[in-house]
Amino acid sequence: MKNIFTLTITVSTEDIDNLSHVNNLVYVKWMDKIAIKHWAYLTQETPLPQYVWVVMRHEIDYLKQAGLGDEITVKTWVGETKGITSVRFMEFYRHGILLVKAKTTWAMLDSKSFKPVRIRENVLKVLQPPK
Repeated sequence: MKNIFTLTITVSTEDIDNLSHVNNLVYVKWMDKIAIKHWAYLTQETPLPQYVWVVMRHEIDYLKQAGLGDEITVKTWVGETKGITSVRFMEFYRHGILLVKAKTTWAMLDSKSFKPVRIRENVLKVLQPPK
């Protein structure tokens, strides 16, 4: 069973584009937002300020549209983590209907030098808690 973290977002006027639906770039902003909130949640008891994460790759499938006032449930979980990278999955739902699914590859960096750092056991324990 995956350890799923959930966030609810209500679509606002700023999220809507000239086609009257949530703009694709807004989903990328939401992806960043939930990843940051999930990391903060995971590290609340064991802070790891010596590390920061940067995006290396996004894969996004836009399946259905969302509009103004829609309540979006975003689910995220961590997948394969090795070397300097960790994969994060995200799904965006409106009333149980999958709108968008995404896979992002993140790289872990040293927070002072901004150089890539190998993901070690202390981080793995946080990212992939016991099932």
